[in-house]
Amino acid sequence: MTLTTVLVLAVGTYAIRIGGVLLRERYSVPDRVRRMFALSAIALLAALYATNGLVDGEGFAGWARALGVGAGALLAVARLPFVVVVIGAALTTAGLRVLAIA
Repeated sequence: MTLTTVLVLAVGTYAIRIGGVLLRERYSVPDRVRRMFALSAIALLAALYATNGLVDGEGFAGWARALGVGAGALLAVARLPFVVVVIGAALTTAGLRVLAIA
């Protein structure tokens, strides 16, 4: 079952990529749709934050983790290097956990 799923997703990904190359000259994306693509990326990141930053298993992951992910997001918005973003988020989470803010 897993191998079948991986193969189907691989074929689908390849088809989408090759379709973009083959249809590039035939189809133009309207400006309104391009703006929606940009907004959809923001919505996707917000959804990832909500699921990975706030939930652990079936319940709330705790304030330390949520605030650590938030700190990382702020550092990323400030356009700091990726290493600084990851270390800043980890230090924020660890510091809050040391202070017993789970």
